[in-house]
Amino acid sequence: MSSRRSRWTVLSLLVAMAVAVTVGLNVVTSHHGASGPTCQTTAGSSSYTLDLEQAANATTVAAVGKRLGLPDHAVTVALAAALQESRLRNLSYGDLDSRGLFQQRPSQGWGTSSQIMVPSYAAGAFYEHLALVPGWQDKAVTDAAQSVQRSAAPSAYAQWESEARVLAQALTGEVPAGLVCRFRNGAGTPLSSELSAAMTTELGSGAMGVSLPPARGWTVAAWLVGHASRYRIPSVVFAGQRWTAARGTWEPDSLAGPDVQITSGA
Repeated sequence: MSSRRSRWTVLSLLVAMAVAVTVGLNVVTSHHGASGPTCQTTAGSSSYTLDLEQAANATTVAAVGKRLGLPDHAVTVALAAALQESRLRNLSYGDLDSRGLFQQRPSQGWGTSSQIMVPSYAAGAFYEHLALVPGWQDKAVTDAAQSVQRSAAPSAYAQWESEARVLAQALTGEVPAGLVCRFRNGAGTPLSSELSAAMTTELGSGAMGVSLPPARGWTVAAWLVGHASRYRIPSVVFAGQRWTAARGTWEPDSLAGPDVQITSGA
């Protein structure tokens, strides 16, 4: 075999090995993504996957909107804006001094840097500005979002409208049991004091321990599921349904009544 041919043979083997390693890595990465912690929102035939951070932030945005007494359209607008600006992540950086879920700027009067980094504050600030837009209730999602955000890409919010609408339906109780999350580590004894304070801030009073209308109850239940990993919530029950972190599904439970409860799981 010639020296030149030998070099080509070695090169071919190296390429084949590199391809095999790359494929192997892709398989492992894909498998990890499929089996790791994940959340899903569903409304009708449409479903979208979120990670635990995105789910927590999305449920905060929805809860604050409903606490303020705003219609579901406002929640859709806010979620579309957050999806475009941060992909529902609480970013500590951005263009110029922009930061947070909505990439709000302290220099433009949105609040201090610390305030903007609190998701419930950022959501409340967005809704406050939205309420000042004349006729926002009748505006298309992308137009309403742009009226608040004043982005250099005014039509960018339109690409998120479908996902934002499904999220809003699932997280405001328009669709029962519309959010599920699955994770196996961290569930246990709920962090009671921290959880209670967060619920009061984001959902308002009277979220648990009392009979709730279906939409309100499912808003509360979705918030608990979205924040379950952070606050070590193993199971939530409401209106004949039970969600558990380990299974990641809502299942029938004849003992679940009209009040939202956290249980030990099953």
